[in-house]
Amino acid sequence: MPLFSRNRPSPSNQPANTSASAPAPAPATDPSHCRSLFRSSPNSTAPSPNPNGGLTNGAPTNTSPQRSSILRHDAEDASITAARERVMSAEAAEKDADKALLNARAAVREAREQVKILEREAGEQARLAKIKQKQAANISARAKPLGRHDVNT
Repeated sequence: MPLFSRNRPSPSNQPANTSASAPAPAPATDPSHCRSLFRSSPNSTAPSPNPNGGLTNGAPTNTSPQRSSILRHDAEDASITAARERVMSAEAAEKDADKALLNARAAVREAREQVKILEREAGEQARLAKIKQKQAANISARAKPLGRHDVNT
């Protein structure tokens, strides 16, 4: 017998149906006569899936499903929930502190850059003031000999 074939009589062995109004009867599908690699017999005691989540071998099971409270969040102890919330709050506070630290570092960096700019500007102003002072001293030295024809003296 082939592995995946069914035992059906061939159409040549069946008598010809002359009546068009009466359909041919469907072959009986008795599960005890069905031969398949993947189907077990109805009398086997192998466990079958239970809609309540457990396995059964024909014996009645509890009508209430058994659930593990370890993996479920809605059946947690209040202290566990409170501890989880405190940890989440601490994580959020730490994240905010990290942002504040980054903002503070950026503010310090900007302040230092501003101080450097001011020092450069002050140095430039001091250099220009020295040049101006030298020019004023030169002009003053040139102006000293003037006034010998002053009449009021």
